[in-house]
Amino acid sequence: MPRAKRMIAEIPSSCPKHFALWREAREMHNRTKLGSSFYLVAWLLTWLALPPNSQLTAYGLLGSVFFLAMLVSRWTHHLPETSTVESLQRWINLHWVLVILTTGTWGMINAVVLNRADFASAHLVTVIATIAFSTAFAFTFAMHLPRCLVVLCLLNLPGLVALARGTQEQWPVFVCLCFYMIYLLLSCRRSHAEFLTSIRLEQELLAQRNALEQLSRTDSLTQLGNRYQFNDLFPAMVASAQRQGLALALVLLDIDYFKRVNDEHGHAAGDQCLQQFAELMRQMFRRDSDVPLRLGGEEFGVLMPGTTLEQAAQIAEQFRTRLAETPLDLNGTRLSITTSLGVGVYDLRLDSGAEALYKRVDAALYQAKEEGRNRLKLAAGGRRESLLAESPSPRISA
Repeated sequence: MPRAKRMIAEIPSSCPKHFALWREAREMHNRTKLGSSFYLVAWLLTWLALPPNSQLTAYGLLGSVFFLAMLVSRWTHHLPETSTVESLQRWINLHWVLVILTTGTWGMINAVVLNRADFASAHLVTVIATIAFSTAFAFTFAMHLPRCLVVLCLLNLPGLVALARGTQEQWPVFVCLCFYMIYLLLSCRRSHAEFLTSIRLEQELLAQRNALEQLSRTDSLTQLGNRYQFNDLFPAMVASAQRQGLALALVLLDIDYFKRVNDEHGHAAGDQCLQQFAELMRQMFRRDSDVPLRLGGEEFGVLMPGTTLEQAAQIAEQFRTRLAETPLDLNGTRLSITTSLGVGVYDLRLDSGAEALYKRVDAALYQAKEEGRNRLKLAAGGRRESLLAESPSPRISA
């Protein structure tokens, strides 16, 4: 993928300063490529309009080489590989150096041409080109206001000084260009304000998009990841485990006799049960790499990248024991619940992909429920025995 596309794909929306730098870099990268070619064209037209002279030929070639070098420099100045604040700031500063070199040189050329009566044939070319360059900057390069104002001064002030020192016939042009420069300075401030407004609006839209994306991937009742997030993360983690040879554990959990909770205590109590179950999952599966999820109903899961079978089974068993020993408080009613668990790890010999691993772990969970519930079973391919003996059936206590 090209560098520019890689950068655009990673929009830094969390930090306002970072996002503003990213936008400024992207805008400069897109706009200066086309604009840099016009300086070379304007110089060639100016050179052709000058009277034939051997000395001017040398200057013409030198100017052509300079503007061609600036053109190549801008085109080859690629966006940074990683869009960090520091790398973006460095890129923007260097690109502005190229821009200021180009515009400052053109401003001096305009002044020299306007200061020479024998260059009258090129006056119109340099004046029109300067107006065009200044207008483009005022309306499209106002991302950084102080630097844009510097560029406008470099483009216009040398020519205005030359006209002020020129003949009386040049005074009307001088007055018109002065008024036009004032207009450009005011327009530059307005363009800068519009750029800041567009950044703020884009950030708000990105924040709303991220919030909606997060909502679509989060279970509203338990605030855990939902089935959509599981379907997104699980295949990607399995593919990563395949490529890098890293361990990946999957734990599937099912609350035992959950229908009985709803039937005997109501759905409100059932919701509280799910919420407290999820909170205990967050406490027990608390490593940064652990991803607890609610897959639907009373079924939950945990993705545990970089975790061996023994490690996953140990943490899962600790969760099972803690849950069985800690009655839930449902509006004053103490309710003891248990869970059945299936645990497995990705095995290149057994699993062709994410679906195969899920089926193995789901079969282990089904076996744990068939054998009496409140137990942990390992998926086929690992150690087949239960890790702990069966516990008593769940009961409800006042």
